[in-house]
Amino acid sequence: MKLNAESFRKWDHKAVTLLGMSGVGKTRLARILRKRDWFHFSGDYRIGTRYLDEYILDDIKEQAMGSPLLKDLLRSDSIHIANNISVDNLRPLSAFLGKVGNPEQGGIGLREFKRRQRLHRDAEIAAMRDVPAFIRRAQEIYGYSCLVNDAGGSLCELETDDVLETLAAHTLILYIKTSAADEAELIRRAESDPKPLYYREEFLDAQLAEFLSERRLEFAAQVPPDDFVRWVFPRLFNARLPRYERIAGKYGYTVSTAEVARVQSEAQFLALIEEALRRG
Repeated sequence: MKLNAESFRKWDHKAVTLLGMSGVGKTRLARILRKRDWFHFSGDYRIGTRYLDEYILDDIKEQAMGSPLLKDLLRSDSIHIANNISVDNLRPLSAFLGKVGNPEQGGIGLREFKRRQRLHRDAEIAAMRDVPAFIRRAQEIYGYSCLVNDAGGSLCELETDDVLETLAAHTLILYIKTSAADEAELIRRAESDPKPLYYREEFLDAQLAEFLSERRLEFAAQVPPDDFVRWVFPRLFNARLPRYERIAGKYGYTVSTAEVARVQSEAQFLALIEEALRRG
């Protein structure tokens, strides 16, 4: 959605999509806004609770069936396994996505890993298509005037124009661009605490082939999962940057992580957006 500062200020039912890598401050902003009159739509929460819930539970149950005690309790309906996903705790979703590599080190086989990646992609597309409906629901059911779409870092990877066009038609897209210092900090975090990530399949294939060659490994099942995530994260980061830039250039506006870090209130957030609109 293309607006000027005045029209944004007069927009009674504001809806903003936050775009950028995980760790740039999207969820922190959403937490600030949800204390006011903003509905916090978390893309990852919607994915985990609506579109991947059964897949996540099936994976947990399959692992539980390896225990004779739990197997007996599950088969006799004596226990119930449920997700406890929240906007602030997405670990079940992250655990399901997993990391490719050696199963003895907690890795997932390449075929299964790719299946989960495809499921996540489809779920993210569906979740983002839900945003217009949630804008209406936020107002009509929950009584919120405004909505913030806390989108996942992989939104730029979906390569589905209709999703971006839908978001641009109903929300103002705000790209949070990392400074050099913040980029280094994101990479440092990924190295110290490597987390599951979504990759486009062609990107994954190319990077995995290079990693195997560099480490003189023959199969994905030999890959140390955490090592691969540490190795690939800077490459993924640099591959996503031009994608974010294209989306922001065509559909939205850009602010920096430094500017976002200074936001402590709704008023400051709105002022930041108006400044971004004036910059164009």
